[in-house]
Amino acid sequence: MSGVASPFRQAGAERVDPLLVALWIALIIVAVVWIAPFIFIIFTSLKSNATVMGTGAFSPPTSLAWENFTNAWRRGDFGTTVVNSTIITVIKVPLGLMISAMAAYSLSRIQVWGHKVVFLAIVFGTMIPFQVMLAPIFKQVNSFGLINTYVGIILPYLAFGVPYQVFILHGFFKEVPKELSEAALIDGASHFTVFRRIFLPVSLPVLAALLILDFVATWNEFAMALVILQDPDRWTLPLGLMSFQSQFARDYGQLNAAIVMTVLPAAIVYLIFQRYFVSGLTSGAVKE
Repeated sequence: MSGVASPFRQAGAERVDPLLVALWIALIIVAVVWIAPFIFIIFTSLKSNATVMGTGAFSPPTSLAWENFTNAWRRGDFGTTVVNSTIITVIKVPLGLMISAMAAYSLSRIQVWGHKVVFLAIVFGTMIPFQVMLAPIFKQVNSFGLINTYVGIILPYLAFGVPYQVFILHGFFKEVPKELSEAALIDGASHFTVFRRIFLPVSLPVLAALLILDFVATWNEFAMALVILQDPDRWTLPLGLMSFQSQFARDYGQLNAAIVMTVLPAAIVYLIFQRYFVSGLTSGAVKE
């Protein structure tokens, strides 16, 4: 065995891979580029206007101006927009996930004539950018008398969110062993029982990942809300932030405080479910 080279190297004799070093350097640079604006926003939100103008953009605040948050909340009427965004998001996200999960189960496990055509039609819906559909959507919602209503904005959100979720969940459900569902059906369980007792529990990581994506997309959506929600009393948080920015663009401390309050809920949701995020997307991204 002395003449055979060992496949293992001693820790001190390991050769540094230059490609790996270059990759780490590139990742660090990208991370700094992405983190720098957030540092600027947080530091500026805690400074007074005089301090902002007198110090550098990335210098930490010497005294914390917490009043920026209370003043921005009051002057921007963010209490109303936060309530509107919360109502729309809390209704749309769970409802969309449930519809998508049931549709994905039906298309993957209930073999009926034309189910592949239906699935292809749903997948085609993921390829249509909603921006080109804003005018037809406004006309349709207006014809139903749903302008400036929660229902009028939730329905289009569902229409554009469900196809992507069905695509992800369909791929995941196809990988679940058929023996599980077939044995339950033979024992007399209904498809709804199989879906609730078997498929929902095993798909929790995927559903958690989709919940994060859907929450962030719904919470931050701007264009469709701008078209359908024309009454300020029905504005969502991004619309309220736009109005606040147009009125108080030179009040840098309060403006950045408003930005922090806008992105904070999405960041909290991500931190709660982030351990499911990578595993969930990996589980759903499978090919048939």
